[in-house]
Amino acid sequence: MGGLLLNCDIGESYGAWTMGLDAEVMPYIDCANIACGFHAGDPSVMRKTVALAVAHDVTIGAHPAYPDLVGFGRRSMVCSAQEIQDLLHYQIGALDGVCRAQGAKVSYVKPHGALYNDMMANPAQLRAVVEAIARYNPQMPLMLLAMRDNAAAQAIADEFGVTLWFEAFADRAYDALGRLVSRNLPGAVHHDPETIISQALTLSRGEALIASDGSELLLAAQTLCVHGDNASSIAAVQRIRQALGKTSAS
Repeated sequence: MGGLLLNCDIGESYGAWTMGLDAEVMPYIDCANIACGFHAGDPSVMRKTVALAVAHDVTIGAHPAYPDLVGFGRRSMVCSAQEIQDLLHYQIGALDGVCRAQGAKVSYVKPHGALYNDMMANPAQLRAVVEAIARYNPQMPLMLLAMRDNAAAQAIADEFGVTLWFEAFADRAYDALGRLVSRNLPGAVHHDPETIISQALTLSRGEALIASDGSELLLAAQTLCVHGDNASSIAAVQRIRQALGKTSAS
């Protein structure tokens, strides 16, 4: 990957329920993390989102989750290592099939919500995720959280020959270890566009953020997660892209 790529969780509508401004944000991102039906998305939404990504030449990634539509995949579930692998293979395979029908492919995996948080906190679960990807396609990178110290995650990935893409967030607060501050705590999510853009530029320059305890936090990230939930967030993504010196992705 060259430069700081913008990635976005997308394709999270379901049935008659619409979430996110997918068509509006797609021209400004490099990588689309497409929901695979377990926390959001359905076959028709997946097809439409893949088509949108193809039209704008955006790299497609699978965004698998715990089977939790009601909780939007943000509730932890007790799963064995084999169950995690089964869940991942089922979802990646589904999106891969939709992609193949349109002449596209799944190029990477980024777990969603509680699954993402759990694997970052539990080395055994991260191992299960990495092994699942290695079994499906060892050439398929795993996108995961850039932290103060990435050595443990890198060691697991190296064991299975899986590439890691470390990501940072423009709109989230971090603790001293580089973990995301819980959404249940005040200040965990930045809503002010200027704050979001400032954090994005700080990360792109490789400079330190200020963690929740006031310490400096240096994150080595290759990709930046942005969101397209509303008009103001779309404007922020557009400004971030311009500030990073990128032209439109489409």
